[in-house]
Amino acid sequence: MVELTPQQRQELSKPEPTVIDPETRETYVLVRKADYERLKAQVYDDSPWTDEEMAHLAAEAGDLLDNFGK
Repeated sequence: MVELTPQQRQELSKPEPTVIDPETRETYVLVRKADYERLKAQVYDDSPWTDEEMAHLAAEAGDLLDNFGK
């Protein structure tokens, strides 16, 4: 875990706090953990695949194999 510097704390007061990785120049938007957990619960489904989902994936894989090399 990283503790915030005064500059970082000030950035968190903005509507979309961002940080930049100085090595990669990649930009990240920071969110509070509670907000992240709420969003994750709405978007991410880590439950096991249903039989219908498995059948759909098997059909897609079969189609890909049928068209492979054509």
